[in-house]
Amino acid sequence: MNKIITKSILIFTLYLGNNVAYSQDLIIKKTSEDIQAKVIEVTTNEIKYKKFDNQNGVTYSILKTDVLMIRYENGSKDIFNETAPSKTAPVETENYFLKGQKDASIYYKGYKGAGTGTLITGLLLSPLIGLIPATACSLTPPQTQNLEYPNEKLFSNADYQNGYTQKAKKIKSNKVWTNWGIALGVNLILILALQK
Repeated sequence: MNKIITKSILIFTLYLGNNVAYSQDLIIKKTSEDIQAKVIEVTTNEIKYKKFDNQNGVTYSILKTDVLMIRYENGSKDIFNETAPSKTAPVETENYFLKGQKDASIYYKGYKGAGTGTLITGLLLSPLIGLIPATACSLTPPQTQNLEYPNEKLFSNADYQNGYTQKAKKIKSNKVWTNWGIALGVNLILILALQK
């Protein structure tokens, strides 16, 4: 009978000890520090809690990225194994269209033939006749062999190719119309000079 009472007391003590051990929530930080608490709320970024020994006091919060695990009073657990967000600049996925446009600004020089042809036509024949090559050259995209793109593999990407080609066409058009404007200006200066 004495053994039965001793076993009963031992089982009761273990049961009571287990319930006392889980009578509060335990926040375990990644630094291995334990916080005895009553968890109020778990949001996407933080955990709000009250200290277990002062549940009517201040509500505290801790970043989820600083917490390894919460063991709740009922024995369930929430484990957080996310790493802290980097304090450095965010990693951006590369936008190939914009990269193509940027590269065209640097590498494309294939407009020289169209620009020079427009300038010579405008100077030698007249700015009015120079409108013909200027219009034709500004409306047609540059030929592939004149694009001078820096990397064959990049150019095989459709977004990069579209960005590069569009920017190259714009550069070509601007250069053609700039040269036509120069031809017009030179002709006007010559006309004014000859009238004096």
